[in-house]
Amino acid sequence: MQFRTQIPISKSNNPIDYNSKILSVGSCFAENMAEKFDYFKFQNETNPFGIIFNPVSIEKLFSRVCKEELFTEKDVFFHNERWHSFEVHSDLSNADRQELLETLNKAVTETNKKIKEATHIIITFGTSWIYRNLENNEITANCHKVPQKQFSKELLSIEVIQKSIQNTIGLIQALNPNINFIFTISPVRHIKDGFVENQLSKSHLFTALHQVLKIHNSQFIIHNYFPSYEIMMDELRDYRFYNEDMLHPNQIAIDYIWKLFSENYIAQESISTMQEVDEIQKSLRHRSFNPESEQHQKFLAKLQQKMNLLGEKISHIKF
Repeated sequence: MQFRTQIPISKSNNPIDYNSKILSVGSCFAENMAEKFDYFKFQNETNPFGIIFNPVSIEKLFSRVCKEELFTEKDVFFHNERWHSFEVHSDLSNADRQELLETLNKAVTETNKKIKEATHIIITFGTSWIYRNLENNEITANCHKVPQKQFSKELLSIEVIQKSIQNTIGLIQALNPNINFIFTISPVRHIKDGFVENQLSKSHLFTALHQVLKIHNSQFIIHNYFPSYEIMMDELRDYRFYNEDMLHPNQIAIDYIWKLFSENYIAQESISTMQEVDEIQKSLRHRSFNPESEQHQKFLAKLQQKMNLLGEKISHIKF
């Protein structure tokens, strides 16, 4: 008898290997997967403007990056002793306005270059709920704890999301026609919006995204969809796979989802290298009871030899 369901996942026609250059953008789940890419020493860049949850804000940033429209003083504001931009996450906020602008514009320039060089881009959508700034009628990526009365909360329609995703694809392909897209919906539930409201939000993302994929894939422009939300909700339908907040996947869940991702989206010839990297990473985390012992010194010498050999084989791998 079978006591659990398993989500069918199609293998990628353009898998990721150690020559690939990956750009990951979107919700906090994008960062969970990016941490795995970093651990296994792939060439990965993640959320240069911080975590972004909704598709319109993601499109807006890609528009700015692809057109190289730099941030100016009108794009930032002062609140709670720091300078912020409604287009980016508060992780980038700064006490100095000029430093913030320099950081943002460096991210614009470098991300433009990253898109041109990238082989794969992974976009993770988190929610359809957005906050609109009543002063300028613009959708914000982050409210930066500005009083709620300055915003209206709205649910993006399927049509708006679909158009936004199509625009994002068009902007990126104009810079890099050969880039491979991988889309996913974050398995993190936004319960602050409400249980019913979260499901409605996710359903709008699903419907819009799959309509876009249906159109593009019927034109033989294959964009992949990785079912991270479905894996979490169906295969891992148990609260032992969640963090203490009962909303975010815990490390066991992230490891399991990564396992399924790597089996289907990473080239078979890269698996042995991943195993070598994993062995070195675990050895680096080893703590000796007697660091000065001859045995430990031999261990360190052997470990350094492994790192050197791997670095000779793949030059960008550094520990």
